[in-house]
Amino acid sequence: MTSPEPQSPAPQPSEPESEDRVHRSVPAIAGGVMLLAIAGWLGIDAIASGQGRTPWLTLAVLLLVVPLVVAFTLRPAVYANDDRLRIRNPFRLVVVPWGQVASLRSSYSNEVLTESGAKYQLWAVPVSLRARKKAARREMRATAQARREMGRDEGRGSALGMRAGLDTGLSREPLSEGPARAETDRIMDELSGLHEARHQAKSAQGAVTVRWAYEVLAPALAGAVLVLILVALG
Repeated sequence: MTSPEPQSPAPQPSEPESEDRVHRSVPAIAGGVMLLAIAGWLGIDAIASGQGRTPWLTLAVLLLVVPLVVAFTLRPAVYANDDRLRIRNPFRLVVVPWGQVASLRSSYSNEVLTESGAKYQLWAVPVSLRARKKAARREMRATAQARREMGRDEGRGSALGMRAGLDTGLSREPLSEGPARAETDRIMDELSGLHEARHQAKSAQGAVTVRWAYEVLAPALAGAVLVLILVALG
């Protein structure tokens, strides 16, 4: 009798990749949809009623303008999970593992700096100075309200303190549990926290990859060439 051959252990399934957290600019998307609607309306009208080279010139201009509008408004997005940061900018797609991220910086623009010294801007998370000022004013109001309520509690006793707490609950803006932050600043805080937590993780290591968005560059370049040719021909 022959002994049965030992079976090799079944391969263990790899750990599933965590779900992406997607960040996009809603105002940019709304503006892009509006610009595309206007361009389509004017373009269709010019093609239908234009004479001579006007329809062809209109098509060439649309071939140039539409990809650029999509690139700067609808395309930008930031995808983040436990392993890497994927940045989809107008003309490039950058994938940065958390192990390669040196820091995330926020000043007049939000940027990620890699260990090699490269810097990539987060187009989908634009800085809004107006939103920062609004958040700062909201924080100042919340702080002043908290001080007023604290003074009431100390001056009138516990009974009046309970009444002040009830008034606070019915006020127009409740007291903030933490510092007021603009939306894009909160996103950067979240990304920074994810970076700190996953920077040393084994699955978050690797090389930075950059890919040019030829699907945007090719039609825009073709449209620009056609516009120049049509204009030169008169």
